Amino acid sequence: MSAQVRPGWMEKPKPVTQAAKAVALVAVVLLVCVPFLVILSTSLASQREVVAGGGWVLWPQDPTFKAYEDILAGGVVTHALGVSAGVTVIGTLLSLACTVTLAYALSRPGVFGGKPVLLLVLFTFLFPPGMIPSFLVVKELGLLDSYASLVLPVLVNVFNLVVLRGFFQGIPEELYEAARLDGAGDWRVLWSIVLPLSKAALAVVGLFYAVAYWNSWFYASLYLESDHWPLQQVLRTYVVAGSGLTDTTTGEAAVNAPQTIQMAVLVIATVPILLVYPFLQKYFTKGVLTGAIKS
Repeated sequence: MSAQVRPGWMEKPKPVTQAAKAVALVAVVLLVCVPFLVILSTSLASQREVVAGGGWVLWPQDPTFKAYEDILAGGVVTHALGVSAGVTVIGTLLSLACTVTLAYALSRPGVFGGKPVLLLVLFTFLFPPGMIPSFLVVKELGLLDSYASLVLPVLVNVFNLVVLRGFFQGIPEELYEAARLDGAGDWRVLWSIVLPLSKAALAVVGLFYAVAYWNSWFYASLYLESDHWPLQQVLRTYVVAGSGLTDTTTGEAAVNAPQTIQMAVLVIATVPILLVYPFLQKYFTKGVLTGAIKS
């Protein structure tokens, strides 16, 4: 008998292949880490080093936290950071609550009006509203210049809803039937059975919502005045416009925006998500793999 042929992916990679993968991995790591290192180093560098380096510093010789002290001294960046944190936390919790309850209702067979509601939700995914209709709806609801305008129009993401609905449908039906026999209602089943079994999917969806709320700036530019802006819109003003915000009471620039200030704001806007991700990584990986297997 001829020797059984093993699939290509089971064969031990050749040394040349391993070397090529190592080089590619190192290149990707450098492409990711070097820009962030430059940004962090520039934010810690003195103004003299920034000028001498042409605007960028790879490694500061005399690191200082002066830029962070300036922007976190109770000014516009501190207020914007609080706005972003509040919108992200409250928005993520509200979005998770609404998405979970709607996904659970749409995942159960025989729910009254389930199919029409599902079709309506999918219709909004295929044909999203434009900028002008969205603005007019927010205006007519009296949400202009309120933080609710950053949350309510994007409260439920259709993609996240479909992911959770598919995950809930994958839970064995025997668990639902056993809970029904024990006299559990829908809320009890959702709280005691569905949610504990869906930690991985909830972590993935929650991370998606949190990143979307934290990085959102476009709706803030449409609906909010400058003194209510979140951090990402302030960051855009600092980096893209290259200047500080204007104090609405005096009409003067609230904070100058040299290169160190710009990079410090960029670091503050990036670090929170980097700190949260390691705690959700195991759930994130499990949720992605579970979704891939079920699909």
